[in-house]
Amino acid sequence: MNTLERYIIRRTAYAFTLTLAAMTGVVWATQALRQLDLVTSKGQTIVQFIGITMLALPFLIVTVAPFALMIALILVLNSLSGDSELIVIDASGGSRFLVLKPVLAFATIIMLLVSALSLYVAPAGLAQLRTEITRVRADLVANIVKPGRFINVEEGLTFHIRNRSGKGTLDGLLMHDTRDPDTAFTYQAETGNIVEAAGRTLLVMQNGTIQRRPKQVGDMSIVRFQSYAFDLSNLIPEASEPVFKPSERSTANLLGPPGNDYFAVTHPERLRAEIHERFSLPLYCLSFALIVFAFLGVARTTRQGRGMAIVGAITCCVLLRTTGFGITAISNDSAVLYAMRYVVPVLGGGLALVSILRGHQGKQSQALQRFQLMIGDWVEAITAKLTRNRAGSAS
Repeated sequence: MNTLERYIIRRTAYAFTLTLAAMTGVVWATQALRQLDLVTSKGQTIVQFIGITMLALPFLIVTVAPFALMIALILVLNSLSGDSELIVIDASGGSRFLVLKPVLAFATIIMLLVSALSLYVAPAGLAQLRTEITRVRADLVANIVKPGRFINVEEGLTFHIRNRSGKGTLDGLLMHDTRDPDTAFTYQAETGNIVEAAGRTLLVMQNGTIQRRPKQVGDMSIVRFQSYAFDLSNLIPEASEPVFKPSERSTANLLGPPGNDYFAVTHPERLRAEIHERFSLPLYCLSFALIVFAFLGVARTTRQGRGMAIVGAITCCVLLRTTGFGITAISNDSAVLYAMRYVVPVLGGGLALVSILRGHQGKQSQALQRFQLMIGDWVEAITAKLTRNRAGSAS
């Protein structure tokens, strides 16, 4: 690898890392907020919350990595053109392939990384996330008992709490238990905490009283306590085995699901659709790289505008990925539609490669030129309309 190739790969890697981190962070934040109430209801710390939601991070990276690569290449190639580095390479007799080679090399590395995440890491993370969410949902007290409300957890047992602190502590606890046929119990405590110990789920109450009142005849007795543990194990349903969605299953499970798997037996088409999605998605990395290079890999002088080329590259990449999403949405267990998942990225990259080869031979693609002119006309029309509307509103 020569100096130029290392230089381009280093700049692309830097831009890609920053772009991927920013895009993934934004998407992760929106997804994490959906689980905020569910996870914190059991009193987890912010570290535990972040740890649980970070399990979805590999899946998010798989989704945004092709777009992060597209943006990184646009930034690098536009910078090379703006600094006249592409012009120097072209004037010195260098071929466009001197720049295309490191671009494709880096895109191939990202494609292999996305493949590893898509086939192995992301499904494992999503499966663990599903397991954690199922475990938290099984906590009846943490999810049913709400501050300020009297809740009948089961027949004869009523809970009430004044508030739930950020650490999961139950403040102002009142519990009325009439399940015993002879005696009614009323528990009052300043605070309470859900504790799991020795395979049991306990409600540990602090600084309170227990009122025992016979249901037939007798005097009520009151016992004060500093700490008292109430067994909730019979109230907490055992966490059932989570039902994993296709995206949460390992690749081996998708290729050969167990015979007793009810979901796999009733929805085999969804498993097939998921396995094709995992294998076809990494191809968009190479396609996006070729498309961006087809638009921005040509040396341009400072007088030649690069704005339309950037808009054209983004438009083509977005249209290509939107087509892929559309085929995924209408997939109905058809072999033709499964094949189209691979055809779309391969065809997009192939057309871009043809345009690059024609440009290398001095035959600039007429279709590419017409596409850039059409985008330019759209931008000019939109700009003119906005200008007229602004002038009209001003008058």
